[in-house]
Amino acid sequence: MKNFVLILFIAFIPFSCFSQQNNAKNDKEQNEMKPSKNDDGEWDLTVIDTDFDYFLNAVAQPISQYSESFLKTKNIFLVNEWNNYYSTGKYRNIIESGIDYNPRENYGIKFEYKLYQVFAYVSWKYGLRMNGLSGSEVRR
Repeated sequence: MKNFVLILFIAFIPFSCFSQQNNAKNDKEQNEMKPSKNDDGEWDLTVIDTDFDYFLNAVAQPISQYSESFLKTKNIFLVNEWNNYYSTGKYRNIIESGIDYNPRENYGIKFEYKLYQVFAYVSWKYGLRMNGLSGSEVRR
């Protein structure tokens, strides 16, 4: 009987490992910010920090200061930097999720601007220095 219980216990060990791997994968997928389209068919990014709206309206440079190509180039670099910080656990208290961003997708200038301002906001509020931000965006 002891051998039967031991064999049964050993047989179920791999199954318990598989379920843990799936849970870790699901947690990682849930922790990614993904762009979504709004009702008008435009890409949108939702920021759940109440200070972000203040930053966007009172502190951030206006959208007219940027071209879409400039923002896209900066965002590609900044998203890579951000996701690197997230995957390595650096700035764990600030960066709680990765960003799912496809550089081949045409998100439009409004989305690119808002995403760029998210990085500027994090720099402004938390003092996180990101190499892809221009000097005027990192003032505190």
